[in-house]
Amino acid sequence: MIDWLNYFPAFLLVFVRVTTFFVTLPLFSYRSVPANFKVGIAFFLSLIMAFSLDLPVIEIDGFYILLVLKELLVGLLIGLIAYMIMAAIQIAGGFIDFQMGFAIANVIDPQTGAQSPIIGQYFYIFALLLLLSVNGHHLMIDGIFYSYQLIDLTQGSLPMSDENVLEFVVQVVNTMFLVAFQLAIPIVGALFLVDVALGIVARTVPQLNVFVVGLPLKIGVSFIAILVSFTILFSLIYNLFEMMLYAMRGLMDLLGGM
Repeated sequence: MIDWLNYFPAFLLVFVRVTTFFVTLPLFSYRSVPANFKVGIAFFLSLIMAFSLDLPVIEIDGFYILLVLKELLVGLLIGLIAYMIMAAIQIAGGFIDFQMGFAIANVIDPQTGAQSPIIGQYFYIFALLLLLSVNGHHLMIDGIFYSYQLIDLTQGSLPMSDENVLEFVVQVVNTMFLVAFQLAIPIVGALFLVDVALGIVARTVPQLNVFVVGLPLKIGVSFIAILVSFTILFSLIYNLFEMMLYAMRGLMDLLGGM
């Protein structure tokens, strides 16, 4: 019992990192997941990891408070970098909605409480189902477990001002928009051709009201293009999951000073 009490401060550090990891991680951080479930699964995961890790004996003093803040920041950043990559799906939906004419009809995402594009939310639901079907949530939990091999519990600070960390974050944001463009380009490209055709029709047949015909035509073409390009979209989303795991690993390498 006395030996376990000696390791209790280190267990609290593990619990802080895992709990804050679930605050920003996709799928686990949503409002539909009860808070007591998040805390409970974080506690039991921390308990399992505490027996799997070689926990050091840490005294509770002023340096311990810095360690708690560091663990809190590590959990938030790792989950946030994964959420940024997954946000590419909703950004792609925003591109498609703008071209379809659905940009004015945003919906409230019940998971986050923020406004979300209709097509983006549609794609995001499929992405979450695909994430669960390929056990991506297991890989994300593995990421937080193996983070202790890269970012030690006794590490007192994080190199947040390092130019490599800033460059990595900028690269992740750049990749997010690039993947969003790749997801949206089949549908947006088809709608661009529809706009060109409507422009030609408006010049050749001035009596035809293009604005009345154009909107339902673009919506119909969009749905057909989405159905045709589903295979491409799923393959890109699957690559997005791999990119998310690599981004988490890369950030942990930099934060751990590797």
